[in-house]
Amino acid sequence: MIPSRLLVLAMVIPLVVGFATLVDATLLPAMLALDGLIVVLAVVDAILSWPRVIVVERQCRDVFSIGQANLVTLTVRSRARRRLRILLRDDVFSPAQAPDFPLRATVPARRRIRVRYRVIPQRRGAYQLGDHHVRYRSPLGLWIRQLTLPAADDVRVYPNIQQVRNFELLARQNRDGGTRASRKRGGRSEFEALREYQRDDEFRSIDWKATARRHKLIARQYQLERDQSIVFMLDAGRLMTAETGGLPLFDHALNAALMLATVAARGGDHVGLMAFAERVHCYLPPKAGQKSARALVQATFDIHAQLCQTNYERAFGQLGPRLRKRSLVIIATAVVDEASATELARYTRALLPRHLPLVVLFRDGDVESLALAVANPGPGRLDRMQTPYTAAAAAELLARRDRLLRDLQRAGALVLDVPTGQLTPGLVNRYLEVKARQLL
Repeated sequence: MIPSRLLVLAMVIPLVVGFATLVDATLLPAMLALDGLIVVLAVVDAILSWPRVIVVERQCRDVFSIGQANLVTLTVRSRARRRLRILLRDDVFSPAQAPDFPLRATVPARRRIRVRYRVIPQRRGAYQLGDHHVRYRSPLGLWIRQLTLPAADDVRVYPNIQQVRNFELLARQNRDGGTRASRKRGGRSEFEALREYQRDDEFRSIDWKATARRHKLIARQYQLERDQSIVFMLDAGRLMTAETGGLPLFDHALNAALMLATVAARGGDHVGLMAFAERVHCYLPPKAGQKSARALVQATFDIHAQLCQTNYERAFGQLGPRLRKRSLVIIATAVVDEASATELARYTRALLPRHLPLVVLFRDGDVESLALAVANPGPGRLDRMQTPYTAAAAAELLARRDRLLRDLQRAGALVLDVPTGQLTPGLVNRYLEVKARQLL
């Protein structure tokens, strides 16, 4: 029971009368009477509000998406004979934000209402949503009743599965959702259907006989080759712990891998994954079907980037004997020093020509800004961090990165160099381009 502002103000009245008794002693009985009245009212009000009249039930998914707003619904039922204005808060696990707290709601007498709030997890793993904490005023308003209602709901924070659900919904509606279609046109493999010619179609795809019959341009649509293998190699070393957009680079790579795995599995390809740092943390051999994408999520939801050096030799050494079929090997990593860049280039070239490597590197906008800070200074004085020495160091990092990109491209590997915000659509479209050009 917490004293309300009304009770505090009521207690000031006999205090004022008490000071007045210093001048007029006849006011002492009045002061005592006021004290007694306030005590009696406070006790009666506390007794009336002591029974628990609020029941809260929670409904939520048992799987949350990292970095996304996951909705939680609370059903609040009142057994009181009066309307209650409540403040409501839940115990949320520490690596998460709940920006909607405290929830404010009005519950009619002996009725129930539903309120919702958002949970934005910042780290994958297994967690728990805890107790409910409710506050409401007593019948006379002298107290604030605070209840702690025990509750426990286990949740698992996975990579961003909400974008996968959105893709599946758009795919059922035969829409592209920003990633084009899982059967990108342009690759010649197996004839699938005739359709109306579109501006981005190849001229040679026009079927002139069908065009003459229908008196409009008709193009042939070919189905891309299926049953191909895609393997993700996700670096979980110390450089992948760097955060951008509120998430580590490893989580950005994992979210993009999950989305591409869903697209590839839907197109009939086999999907596998290896997560590694100083050792190989997990390996999933390529498998077909939607279950392969779900297996990828379940195997990696509790794997995080660690503060340790990445061992490319051990990871590539274990991948080679396990991967018999020619595959598209997507390597998501971050490199800074010359030694790591040279090692990555050497082991990537070793995959050729048996496999097709696609190296995904993360473009750092902050480093690019520092490199251009002195060349293009803004209004006012330069920040202390944007000295010529800082710009020179940033420019050296960019030059080293460019050399690595050129070395990989000259060796025959594919390279995707994008900011984290463009990683998912960029990776999906690069995969579709590989399929359309029949590089596998």
